Amino acid sequence: MNKKYQATYVITLRNITAALILSLLAAGCAKINDISTNLDRDNFKNYFAPTKVKIVESEKDFTGKYQFIGLVEGESCQEKSHHAAPNEIDARTEARRQAYKLEANAIIFSQCVIIEEDKAAKYCLASTVCYGRAYKVEQDKK
Repeated sequence: MNKKYQATYVITLRNITAALILSLLAAGCAKINDISTNLDRDNFKNYFAPTKVKIVESEKDFTGKYQFIGLVEGESCQEKSHHAAPNEIDARTEARRQAYKLEANAIIFSQCVIIEEDKAAKYCLASTVCYGRAYKVEQDKK
């Protein structure tokens, strides 16, 4: 290869390399509009909802005016034998979530029951269900 063609070849190779690097940098800095995730804004709002419903032992513990909103229940279900056993904490959390949906801010649990070999709910091997009464309690103004 003579020097004239060799110099042209090197210049062309440099230009191609530079163009490739610039296009990769431009593509890396481009705005990406169509990102899809499994995150949902409503899930974040509902995730902490149970913490806004206070667990109270009895109506005597209410310090302000209160109103009975309705009955709620929460369930913790063991769907398969290798899944975690149902528990009262998850069932109570679900009941508090249901109370929050009714716009309640307090709950009094009446009882939690463990149902072994749950034949009625064909999707659970065992479950724990907690029952409660949801209330809207007027907050003390301090």
